[in-house]
Amino acid sequence: MNTFKSCASLLVFMEEIIKVPEERIGVMIGPKGAIKKKISKQTKTIIDIDSDLGEVLIQGEGEDFFKATDIVKAIARGFSPERAFNLLKKDYLLKIIDIVNYSGKNSSNQKAKRGRVIGRKGFARIEIEKKTGALISVYGKTVAIIAKPDDLDAATEAVRMLLGGAKHETMEYFLDNKDKEIFKL
Repeated sequence: MNTFKSCASLLVFMEEIIKVPEERIGVMIGPKGAIKKKISKQTKTIIDIDSDLGEVLIQGEGEDFFKATDIVKAIARGFSPERAFNLLKKDYLLKIIDIVNYSGKNSSNQKAKRGRVIGRKGFARIEIEKKTGALISVYGKTVAIIAKPDDLDAATEAVRMLLGGAKHETMEYFLDNKDKEIFKL
C-alpha cells in the first residue's frame, strides 16, 4: 500500500474577503467585468464582488490564490490594473505601509506624510520608482509598493525614511548608495 499522498491532495482551498474602497470597485470590475475575469482566469481563482458592501471574495488554492489577493489589494490601494498585474510576474511582491503608524490619526498629519512620499510635482515618488524599479501608489492612509524582493526592500526603506521625517536629499543619497558595499577595516 502506498502511504504517500499526491501533491494535488496537499493543496488547501482558501478564501478571503477583502474590503475595497467604494471608488475602487468599478476599477476592480473593469469594463464589462474584464478586470475581474482577467484576475480570475490568470490566477485560477473564483472572484465575487459585492458592490454594495465593497467586498471582494477570493477563493482558490496555493500560490495562485495569494497572487489574486495581492492583485485585488493592489487595485484597492490605488494601482491601475495594468500595474497591479505585474504581481503575476515571477518574484514580484506587494508591500502596504500604513501611514497612520507614522502620522497618528490626525488627518492633517496624514496628508503631510502622503505629500512627503509624493514630493513636489510627484518628484519623490518618481525618484524612488526610477532608482529601485518599484511601482508606488500613495492612496488614502497607505503607501503600496510592487517590486522584486531586493527592490522592495530599498523602496520600503526610502518610503519609511520619508514618513519618518528624513530629508528628501537623505532618501536620495540612500538610494544612490544602496548597492555600494562599504568595507571598514
